[in-house]
Amino acid sequence: MICKNIQLQNSGSFKIGVITSLKEKNTFSETDRFGFAYCQIVNWQPELWSLINPQKMRKEADSKGITVTSFWAGYSGPVKWNFTEGPSTIGLVPPEYRESRINTLIKGAEFASDFGAEAIVTHAGFIPENCKSPLYGETVEAVAKIAGACRKLGIGFWFETGQETPVTLLRLIEDVGLPNLGINLDPANLIMYGKANPVDALDTFGKYIKSVHVKDGLYPTTGTSLGPEVKPGTGKVDFNKLIYRLTDLNFSGVYIIEREISGMEQEKDIKDTILFLNRIIKQK
Repeated sequence: MICKNIQLQNSGSFKIGVITSLKEKNTFSETDRFGFAYCQIVNWQPELWSLINPQKMRKEADSKGITVTSFWAGYSGPVKWNFTEGPSTIGLVPPEYRESRINTLIKGAEFASDFGAEAIVTHAGFIPENCKSPLYGETVEAVAKIAGACRKLGIGFWFETGQETPVTLLRLIEDVGLPNLGINLDPANLIMYGKANPVDALDTFGKYIKSVHVKDGLYPTTGTSLGPEVKPGTGKVDFNKLIYRLTDLNFSGVYIIEREISGMEQEKDIKDTILFLNRIIKQK
């Protein structure tokens, strides 16, 4: 069991949470197991959203003292996590899946709003660096539709970092121009996709960061496959520098632990990550 709010010296409350999967029953099992007060709910099955009572789920969270920070909303259609098929399958960029995914993410926003999440989070895809590309303009329009719907519902639309460079993501946020846009910083993704050093990326888009994934990874070593994800503290993310740079930026969101494996090794790595974060905090 960890302390639900760990005090950083001279920097307020350091909040830690965990990824938890949306289920018809026991959605908060991961949160309960580790004693967290915060979580980010993730789901890639839109058909499940109509089967779950969001108000009932909110009551369960409240009874457990859990804050759901955001809803990571997936979408239908193929998704290939690599450099060869990813650009044509991930997110809102591929034209053949775009309209369906716009509608799905708006439904996800409605679901998130009903249970009181602050925002929805998703991957927008391999956003073109060429802002004159027709795909770029179409992606801006797609994001504007979803973010506009989120704004009417009183929630945010946050991009998870990964497939795009920090400058490209910043440009997209500026071009859409809505005040409810934000970033769910996944520092490992920036490395695994070979897009940026996450600490340096804060100079570009730091003011938009609303949530952070505590995830680590290595740089890609081929032109086809992402770099591997590894346990936090064993990869290329300098969490010491990252956390205190975020503190300098007055980041007040939640650090969400994510380890994309399963079973006992995942549980052990999450426990190790809690200790790893505590060590960083105590050193300062």
